[in-house]
Amino acid sequence: MHPRLGWILVAIIDPVIPADPFTLAGLDHWRTLPIKQQPVWPDAEAARAASAELATYPPLVFAGEVDQLRERLAKAAEGKAFLLQGGDCAETFAGATADQIRNRVKTVLQMAVVLTYGASVPVIKMGRMAGQFAKPRSSDTETRGDVTLPAYRGDIVNGYDFTPESRQADPARLLKGYHTAASTLNLIRAFTQGGFADLREVHSWNRGFTDNPLNQRYEGLAHDIDKAIRFMEAAGANFDEIKAVEFYASHEALLMDYERPLTRIDSRTGLPYDVSAHFVWIGERTRDIDGAHVDFLSRVRNPIGVKLGPATTADDMFRLIDKLDPAREPGRLTFITRMGAGKIRDVLPGLLEAAKSHGETPLWVSDPMHGNGLTTPTGYKTRRFDDVVDEVKGFFESHRAVGTHAGGIHVELTGDDVTECLGGSEMIDEATLATRYESLCDPRLNHMQSLELAFLVAEELGQ
Repeated sequence: MHPRLGWILVAIIDPVIPADPFTLAGLDHWRTLPIKQQPVWPDAEAARAASAELATYPPLVFAGEVDQLRERLAKAAEGKAFLLQGGDCAETFAGATADQIRNRVKTVLQMAVVLTYGASVPVIKMGRMAGQFAKPRSSDTETRGDVTLPAYRGDIVNGYDFTPESRQADPARLLKGYHTAASTLNLIRAFTQGGFADLREVHSWNRGFTDNPLNQRYEGLAHDIDKAIRFMEAAGANFDEIKAVEFYASHEALLMDYERPLTRIDSRTGLPYDVSAHFVWIGERTRDIDGAHVDFLSRVRNPIGVKLGPATTADDMFRLIDKLDPAREPGRLTFITRMGAGKIRDVLPGLLEAAKSHGETPLWVSDPMHGNGLTTPTGYKTRRFDDVVDEVKGFFESHRAVGTHAGGIHVELTGDDVTECLGGSEMIDEATLATRYESLCDPRLNHMQSLELAFLVAEELGQ
């Protein structure tokens, strides 16, 4: 990993819009703009104090790692690599256990092996981990019976339990979010750099998962990898590159009382980095071109993602490119499409054609989860695995038709054997959902569904 870098804390100053977006002067211009999806802190002074304390904490990631990721994403935009981004819909503090973190990492590693071996393409491994604690909501409140309380906005804001005490926004959770992210990153680094991720351990990543034909398929692939490694070792090859993997952290940059104090000036370059994660994205609900989130993220050096839903127009896309990537820097901007299986083939090709005709080359990534939600008669939020697969296929079909690069997938998943999405090789039905439905927000693919999706994506990449 890169050595620790020096940092200078950024003071809050009067907003001035500079000519160069990557300068200190305009970093707080977002405070003058409309902002969405922020909690109402009952004690504003306590919130200010928590943010001020966060500003004194060490960075969670380092500028050199962020720059390295931007280089990797530039390769994916050229079709020379593929981004695999996966993890929880909303991380919880209680879920940051060694077993659960390990299982999520194992699942991403297994998916990456399937993609790398099946499609012969380098895979950039990125977790929705170590910071995905805040969630946008469609309503500020939730009503059950005759009781109305603030909506659950993620563990970094309030609790899930439907009580006035739990649902009150608590600024102390900002600090707990940082410490939970730090411990999660520490364990991820240990797993990916300390031998656990060594490709010679590819069989061990399957231990502890339930019996399923997909596991047998994976074991066959692992056997082929073992055989290839033994051959290369006999031929005298050096395998330092397979002993560890690069693993990047990402989350939606939603809660400004967390993101802003964790934005620092790199002492090497004098430029601002959001050191809460390597990669941060702007959601469909907060990508207003004149809003606070877009303005703030336009001024940090991290690679930036933007979610694009089915109502996105070419004009929306071009304005986002001009605002977030005015220099057209390779690897800077990623568009994460979340169209829905029934709409992607109608909407995405037009956006791809428009971008191609103007010479724009962002990284295109498919989020096949968020456009395919439904609620069962019994009240469970779920997704059909077949819809997820169909949207991924539509994503690849659209790129092949236009002649652009399908650069990655962005998936909500867990390494545990939950029952939250319908279908897949385990044939989860509506009656089965209740047996292990554990998500506090949106349904996730379980380990087997994630692995099945990886095999399907590898086939698409191989075409």
